[in-house]
Amino acid sequence: MSYHNTFKHILTADSMDNYTQLIERVSTASGLSIEDLERKVEAKRAKLSGLVSKEGAAQIVAAELGINFDKERMKISELIQGMKRANILGKIIDVSPVRNFNKNGREGKVVNLLVADESSNVKVVLWDTNHISLVESNKLKKGDVVEISNGSVRNGELHLSSFSDIKLSNEKIDNAVTEKVFAARSLADAKPGQTLKIRAFIVQTFEPRYFEVCPECGKKVVEGECAVHGRTTAKKRALLNLVLDDGTETIRSVMFGESINKLGLSDEEIFSLEKFSEKKLSLIGEEKIFFGNVRSNTLYNTLEFNIENIENVSPDALVKELEAKA
Repeated sequence: MSYHNTFKHILTADSMDNYTQLIERVSTASGLSIEDLERKVEAKRAKLSGLVSKEGAAQIVAAELGINFDKERMKISELIQGMKRANILGKIIDVSPVRNFNKNGREGKVVNLLVADESSNVKVVLWDTNHISLVESNKLKKGDVVEISNGSVRNGELHLSSFSDIKLSNEKIDNAVTEKVFAARSLADAKPGQTLKIRAFIVQTFEPRYFEVCPECGKKVVEGECAVHGRTTAKKRALLNLVLDDGTETIRSVMFGESINKLGLSDEEIFSLEKFSEKKLSLIGEEKIFFGNVRSNTLYNTLEFNIENIENVSPDALVKELEAKA
């Protein structure tokens, strides 16, 4: 089963979030206690009127202490949103097809790799033609262990520009994490780029929107034409927006295709606005477990949750969870 289809979730504990990991690294490098560092972080945030996150303030404190992680190799689980010079070692566990793009008159190529180590995995986006040629010539392929330097972390992805480097390594990684990693965390703590597991209520639904895709490659079909496969019989797909509330915050969410069926909707109820309207009210107040990734909606300057999978809430699991917290 491929990475993109599996939902054997590995859940990272709240206590080991990015901020905690960063503080521990700074504590080790500086010799200061975690308590002293957290006081410095809060003082820095107060000085900056709370305009930076705890992670951002911790990075500023680290820099003021003369601690520089630019040349230090990190575990994938330690990557933090906004890092500019991240260095990792990982095994390529998936390679997407090279894709051509034309954006704002700029043409180019892009390819995505999925790279994993013993702690987690991350999508690595290659933009540089020299890097992409390594994939095209099969010099970089699935199963290779690679060393990556000077990557930028954006929306939970590691982006490599012409200033970055990716090369084969002779080191071995035996226990690479191939399943997608979802962190159990509240919406109040959600940040762009995080991949989360959230137990939440549906508090608002919107009418589905419809579009057509190519049955072969899944790309959008315009007037019966696929950019890759030409004239085709398009497949109709749906997009559904929800608002979720986990008791700490609300977030606008979006889901596509077959994942909508996991709300308990049949295809007839999804693709008929009349049938959907009859079912819509029964969705409000439903509590489920949602898996997905958090992204920034630059148009509205808000966070958005892209739902990938849904599970029903298990009463037995909730009882065990409450007992564990007792």
